[in-house]
Amino acid sequence: MAGPEKPADVLANIAQLLRDGLVTQTEPFPETDKEFAQILVELRHTPREDLKKKLVIAGFTDKPYGPDQQRCMECMYFLVHRKWCDLPELAVPVEPDWWCRLWRI
Repeated sequence: MAGPEKPADVLANIAQLLRDGLVTQTEPFPETDKEFAQILVELRHTPREDLKKKLVIAGFTDKPYGPDQQRCMECMYFLVHRKWCDLPELAVPVEPDWWCRLWRI
């Protein structure tokens, strides 16, 4: 029986999906708390093991995004020393230069 995936393996898997051109929902960016909460609800209803679907819903990109070139590094959910998104609905390893539409400052 295989154990849980290591964060480094999950990070490599995410990076490969994004490099391979996974199309994600970068728009619309949630401008209100209600819109943000709707995305969280959708993520909560997605099985934890369905990583690809979570990335699509969250709108992940493997580069800075938008006119301000926002990055995970500046997001309030980014844990710098772990390279981790601490948003409970995601809870995945991320690179500092990535972005998702759940970005918050």
